[in-house]
Amino acid sequence: MSIDRRLLDILVCPASRRPLRPLSRDQLSVLNAAIGAGGVQRVDGSAETAVLTEGLISDDRKVIYRIDDDIPVLLVESGIGTTQFQEFP
Repeated sequence: MSIDRRLLDILVCPASRRPLRPLSRDQLSVLNAAIGAGGVQRVDGSAETAVLTEGLISDDRKVIYRIDDDIPVLLVESGIGTTQFQEFP
């Protein structure tokens, strides 16, 4: 991950205020496979169509936020809820 560790230590989910951590390779693979199959929605109900190269997930594993060009996109409406997945690693 290219985000500075000090920044990562202070980032929190804008909805729950829970700490964020990087997505693991397994989590990223499952998410991108679902995006490729066209079955992923953002919190605002729109479809997520772009695969992620990096992402952050809340420590309770409920919301994923993408990282674009090394910048975390911490907008509640752009988050991806993990409850839409059968079994998220």
